[in-house]
Amino acid sequence: MNNWVAEAIGKINADAHRSADTHLFKLPLPRLEGVDIYLKDESTHPTGSLKHRLARSLFLYALCNGQIDEHTTIVEASSGSTAVSEAYFARMIGVPFIAVMPKSTARSKIRLIEFYCGQIHFVDSAPQMHDASVKLARDIGGYFMDQFTYAERATDWRGNNNIAESLFTQMAHEPHPIPAHLVMSAGTGGTSATLGRYIRYKGYDTALTVVDPENSVFYDSYMSGDRSLTSDASSRIEGIGRPKVEKSFQPGVIDHMIQVPDAASIATMLWLEKLIGRKTGPSTGTNLWGALQIAKSMNEAGRRGPLVTLLCDSGDRYLDTYHNPDWVRECIGNHQTFGDELETDFS
Repeated sequence: MNNWVAEAIGKINADAHRSADTHLFKLPLPRLEGVDIYLKDESTHPTGSLKHRLARSLFLYALCNGQIDEHTTIVEASSGSTAVSEAYFARMIGVPFIAVMPKSTARSKIRLIEFYCGQIHFVDSAPQMHDASVKLARDIGGYFMDQFTYAERATDWRGNNNIAESLFTQMAHEPHPIPAHLVMSAGTGGTSATLGRYIRYKGYDTALTVVDPENSVFYDSYMSGDRSLTSDASSRIEGIGRPKVEKSFQPGVIDHMIQVPDAASIATMLWLEKLIGRKTGPSTGTNLWGALQIAKSMNEAGRRGPLVTLLCDSGDRYLDTYHNPDWVRECIGNHQTFGDELETDFS
């Protein structure tokens, strides 16, 4: 291993040790007596989202596999948050970075990528990102990071302070330390793979439920067992849902899946803001909607236990989109029915 690679790995590891763990907090939901819901707040990472963990793992994986040197340009297909985090690490080790993303990506994410000295290569829609990234990397002699392929293998799911180990370590101090359910949405599928593998590795009596938005094929693939499914549509919940079954999506470690209407994701995101006084992103709404449905069923059946899901990123990145009523009305539609249901059942 040459000196530059050793220094780059050292810089990335040092950054991880400078960062405190992300906070785990319990939602105040007295109507769900005996069923506690916890959110792990991934928005507190240096780049503001869950994808900070993934980007760090992808860079270490590529460096240790001899794919990156001081002359390598990194290319990634991303709708925003992964690209923001990868731009951060690329700048840290001094290599150029290009994000291939849909034109519809939130402008705030684009500004963050540019803040970290990344460049943008736009495509018309999410299904075009992968092929455009492959071609761009080939044309410029760069390296395609390919989060959708390598997410599940780049993370050490047995531990090493991954999100699963962190979550269970924090829950160990709660009145009921073993979650009955973990609830997670899928973008690459890497986080759900890490959680599911870790649960099995440690022998926990915890079910993993993956939630999926509209216009994503993960749910249909899980239900049918067909990994060849594709869609011409793009997910309207930025950062999750895919038009094809990505290699990092591992159905064998998942216990249940729930398909979540996009309007329910937005309604839950807005409801959560009223509950905790903070804006979150739409994928957090997807996660929490799924967790609330499970919690409601547990409560009605007289079952007890905690559920944990993720607050993936801050809503500050989506002020022009998901937190803009006019944009939501045009692009998502009416979410009032779901909002009324949340108020009736949980507020």
